[in-house]
Amino acid sequence: MGDSASRNDPLKLLAREMLLAVSMIGLLILGLYAHTGSMPPLVVVESSSMIHDIDGEVGSIDAGDLVLVHNRDYETIVTFAEATEEGNPNFGYSKHGLGGDVIIYKKNGEGGTPIIHRAIMEVVPNQISSPDRSVPMNATDSDRCPNGGTYDSESIDANGTKGVCVLTWDVPGTDVKDTETVSVSFDGVQAGFYDCKRPAHANVESHLVVWEWQPRHAGLLTLGDNNKCSVDQGSQAVNGSSGVHSASGTVGPIRGSWLIGIGGGEIPWLGTVKLMVGGDGTPGTTYVPSSSFFMLFSLIAAVLVIPMVFDPLSKRFLKRSPEYRLAKEELQTYRQEEE
Repeated sequence: MGDSASRNDPLKLLAREMLLAVSMIGLLILGLYAHTGSMPPLVVVESSSMIHDIDGEVGSIDAGDLVLVHNRDYETIVTFAEATEEGNPNFGYSKHGLGGDVIIYKKNGEGGTPIIHRAIMEVVPNQISSPDRSVPMNATDSDRCPNGGTYDSESIDANGTKGVCVLTWDVPGTDVKDTETVSVSFDGVQAGFYDCKRPAHANVESHLVVWEWQPRHAGLLTLGDNNKCSVDQGSQAVNGSSGVHSASGTVGPIRGSWLIGIGGGEIPWLGTVKLMVGGDGTPGTTYVPSSSFFMLFSLIAAVLVIPMVFDPLSKRFLKRSPEYRLAKEELQTYRQEEE
């Protein structure tokens, strides 16, 4: 009698169901962490900067999608330039609809909403020299590098010390080698073709052109797939680019220390729920494609309806099985013996 009452106690039943739900969510998060090596293992896409189709598309990154964040070494990132260079070991590599990796990074290594954009190319120091290490922390490049070059506080000197003066640059995946400034035309000849999805006019090309860029330091040039070649590093890198900004200014080339992770598979639509309750100071669902709302509500409806349909069908199927009839007969026999 006591056991039966305990099993039917609504508070205990509720507590058990809640514990089961929390345990399942915990196992899911733990499984995603084991797969990605990152915590949190997912990010919600808030803007339309990576969208490929205004109506939304599975396979590219839309606002409202969840994207897995993989914890990978900075050195393993494949850029668009490398993925589109014939003969390159990474030729043909693509993620989310275009060549190269999509990365998640902190703007200038600072706080705020992370950015999820594509790695287009990397600027790598070629010739370097040691800086004047006696100057104060706020010294200018010319003071730190009296013999010329750009001061990079994180690149490693020949003696293993952080901080070098970069005299010339290389760009893997292109023919740019040992140059003081970086110029790359992604026209399909000098580098893989990158379509800006804009008409050519005046001095504006239809493809991406990096022109006489003097990088602040080594790192990745990044770009949202839907940003029409307005790179994150601003107009100093690509003419007309508005750039991505943080409290300290326009984002520089993305350093390894700013990297949060590499974008993996997408889970479409589900992140829209978080954007719905984002509150003030967030874009909310402004950039979520209308098709994502339709698919999200269809998915919720399916989750609710399928068990309602499946449960009676499964019971009807089980009642027709010989095992069910046998179990029912055994139960009746047991009850008769008990009486």
